[in-house]
Amino acid sequence: MTPFRYALLCSLAPLAASAAPLTVVNVAAPAINCVFNVSCTVTVTDSIGNFTLSGDVGTGRLQSRTFPGAPPAPAAGQTGYDYRVDMTAMKGATADNCVTSLRLDFGPAATLNYKPGVPSQLFVITTGGLGSVGVASADLTAAGILTVKFAAGGVCPGATSYFFGLAAKGAPVKSTASLGASLGGSVGTDARTPKH
Repeated sequence: MTPFRYALLCSLAPLAASAAPLTVVNVAAPAINCVFNVSCTVTVTDSIGNFTLSGDVGTGRLQSRTFPGAPPAPAAGQTGYDYRVDMTAMKGATADNCVTSLRLDFGPAATLNYKPGVPSQLFVITTGGLGSVGVASADLTAAGILTVKFAAGGVCPGATSYFFGLAAKGAPVKSTASLGASLGGSVGTDARTPKH
């Protein structure tokens, strides 16, 4: 191994080691709203980022949904951030190109009991909401880069992920998400993440 390659590998090692797995829990709606508001209802703001994937026909959407946590709820002072990858308007032209991962510059995520008695950082709404594709894993680097990997081979044409979410203190700002594709590469689209 050349000295340059060895130095490069050594410099990248701390970056890889700094990613920490998040605790992911499956939850139901509307019960998850109770974490953010004791009335168990929340007022949301939605925005959409459109994207296309090579090999697929049609347009996919990344939905970003935000809502405030209100006192005296457990998430008071935090903002809820929900996301959903929607490929229901897409078809595979030759072979399906699926979204396998989502990457965001998110910053620190709150730890809350989204599921009673289970401190966690990311929740997936598998009951009472839209979707059919869950989250296989999620991690967050020390620099605040969130990577979510989807279950079942990813979100493929004709399908949508479940809503999944986190909470953070920062107010929502416009940002760019990176969507990893099963046939290789990635595409960017609009999203909203916490200011940090």
